[in-house]
Amino acid sequence: MAELVRVALDAMGGDNAPYEIVKGAMEALNESDRLKIFLVGKEDIVKAELSKYTYDPERVEVVNADEVIEMAEPPVLAIRKKRESSIVKAMYLVKHGECDAYVSAGSTGATLVGGQLIVGRIKGVERAPLAPLIPTENGVSLLIDCGANVDARPSHLVQFARMGSVYMENVYGVKNPRVGIVNIGAEEEKGNALVKETFPMLKNCPDINFIGSVEARDIPSGVCDVIVCEAFTGNVILKMYEGVAKTLLKVVKKGLMSNLKAKIGGLLIKSTLKDVLKDYDTEQYGGAPMLGLQGLVVKTHGSAKAVEVKNSILQCVTFTEQNIAEKIKAAVVDSQVDAG
Repeated sequence: MAELVRVALDAMGGDNAPYEIVKGAMEALNESDRLKIFLVGKEDIVKAELSKYTYDPERVEVVNADEVIEMAEPPVLAIRKKRESSIVKAMYLVKHGECDAYVSAGSTGATLVGGQLIVGRIKGVERAPLAPLIPTENGVSLLIDCGANVDARPSHLVQFARMGSVYMENVYGVKNPRVGIVNIGAEEEKGNALVKETFPMLKNCPDINFIGSVEARDIPSGVCDVIVCEAFTGNVILKMYEGVAKTLLKVVKKGLMSNLKAKIGGLLIKSTLKDVLKDYDTEQYGGAPMLGLQGLVVKTHGSAKAVEVKNSILQCVTFTEQNIAEKIKAAVVDSQVDAG
């Protein structure tokens, strides 16, 4: 029997911890027999939640962590001071090779800092980007970076493109992923200094299927598979994307309840509408992986419910079994050798 994929789960992180976190862990175990989950958090609280479920004790381990890093705490200080926190202890499980992956709905800042300082970057990787999947008309696209590197350099964006291409090809089976750089127009001469300098570098990379500039309005149509940008732009795109989706859903629901005719029509299209909206539910895609690290770090929404936690855990199986970290390392090292 193949070895189990070991996931360190921050049981105390997020708005709905530990109830939804433990529930998501149990659902993941029921869906995949390839998992072992290490629930890291306050032992008495975690075990009280676990007592509500029936599970294989060989595939669940509780790791006590007496401290919790709160959302508003300064990330660097919290990582250094709270050595007994669930985030820090879970990350050290990955660093020491006791776990293959880390998942948390807790502090984004602490996760990003911990990923860099504790888990550590792959040799040759300049920056580790946060890369969520976003739904589009043609499936999903990878938005890279969305929060980790606000002040990126052109060489960083080129590496983001390579890492994103490896991820989409090996985790989601997209052959020769199309890569686009976020810009304010389609013309090569447009954009800020960062985009103008990065564009020709991407254009001259034979290992990247670069299609050119991508305007924000074209992203929902699925114009490319990997959307490259620095973190400030990426975070604005992501938050706007989520906000518009929620607003449209409210508007549609309000319209369908506005009068008797609309209510009848709503009943007729209810099942079809539900199926369509499911494709745009970000919870089903799991969390955002932090690519370029020596182990897998996945950040889910702070408000994550069990389904998102479950899917975040399940994506760790594919990532680990496909050996994505090694493939990213190879892609980065090979490109540096070729450039030299």
